[in-house]
Amino acid sequence: MKKQILLTVNGETHELEVEPRETLVDVIREKIGLTGTKKGCDTGDCGACTVLLNGKPVSSCMLLAVDVDGGEITTIEGLTGPGGLHPLQQAFVNNHAIQCGFCTPGMILSAKALLDENASPSEEEIRQGMAGNLCRCTGYVNIVKAVQEAAKMG
Repeated sequence: MKKQILLTVNGETHELEVEPRETLVDVIREKIGLTGTKKGCDTGDCGACTVLLNGKPVSSCMLLAVDVDGGEITTIEGLTGPGGLHPLQQAFVNNHAIQCGFCTPGMILSAKALLDENASPSEEEIRQGMAGNLCRCTGYVNIVKAVQEAAKMG
């Protein structure tokens, strides 16, 4: 039995009909058409599917879409504005914090949530705040540098 839900994604309202078993990541990718949010492990361990739900980072593979009815979601596509890349996105580019790019959307959204709560985190606080996001390509050094640069940009 399908259910009607209402989601605001990147400032745009979507009225959707979903199955009770559909995950938020699947709805974002398949029904809304935003493919920046990646499906990784499907167990909430890798962080590739991280989005912001009401400003807080969540693993969208672990949430049923019906459970976030009425929620406000930000995906990686929602960070880029008319003026270009968000400062975090630019900092990732500037610091070569992107290799294959699969983990990057989740990394950037987790970093945004961290900086929203702590505008000037220490290296340890950055590493702690990013702990739920796994990258198979880097040693995390440039990712930490990117978050530090973005913090300085304000």
